[in-house]
Amino acid sequence: MATAASPISRAAATPAPPRPRNRPAPSPCSSGYSTAKCRKLRIFSQGCQLDAGGLPVEWLNAVSAAQSVALLAGLIGSEPALASSATAAIALTAGSAAERALESLAAAPAPEVVRERAVFWLGSQRGHPGFLALQRLDRASASVPLRKRIAFALAQSHDPAALSELIRMAKLDARPSVRSQALFWLLQKAGRQAEAAITDAVRNDPDTAVKRRAVFGLSQLPHAQGVPLLIQVAQTNPNPAVRRQAMFWLGQSQDPRAIAFFQKILAKP
Repeated sequence: MATAASPISRAAATPAPPRPRNRPAPSPCSSGYSTAKCRKLRIFSQGCQLDAGGLPVEWLNAVSAAQSVALLAGLIGSEPALASSATAAIALTAGSAAERALESLAAAPAPEVVRERAVFWLGSQRGHPGFLALQRLDRASASVPLRKRIAFALAQSHDPAALSELIRMAKLDARPSVRSQALFWLLQKAGRQAEAAITDAVRNDPDTAVKRRAVFGLSQLPHAQGVPLLIQVAQTNPNPAVRRQAMFWLGQSQDPRAIAFFQKILAKP
């Protein structure tokens, strides 16, 4: 079963000639289809040719996206593999009903794995509406694991506003572990654009662990552009643990500027 733009199919119990192989791919839902009988859910694109292996195929037509999403949401409490496929199918279904369902799953008192899966799909597949849902979830959720997952989902989003939200999380989230995670994904997503946020964390974040993660981020900036910043941190940061971290990553860089910095230190009487 697959995207919401076309009808559902399921194999019947008795042999009959199959429909043509180039029939449009099925949508994952029908109001008359029972979730209690669903054992396996497969997702196909509309252009995918299906071979029923000689079994008859029943096509359920006139299925709306909202009906499809409603049925799929009813599978979320099933065994893990089926629930995972159902969440993915919701994410690939056209229409605003899919975003509402994913946001509801992420916000509900559901198992953490269900919430985190919904958050991932909001970021990776749902564009600007998905970004807005992630933003609302981030501001409203008290769950640290979920907010860390939101940081990851923002890094997967292609929405231009996702970068600003990730920077906001890196600076302002109340929990150090979430700020640290946001810094990590900010670096993966933005590269050079992340430099200002990472430098700000080194200077101003109150938590040493976050500062150390930010120093690591400087060491990972492309084209060794973090080396001058690491030298500055090693020379001027008031936190000894942060200075040591900067020295460590300078040593790992083998950059000529880092070597010259160490030579200068060693030459001092």
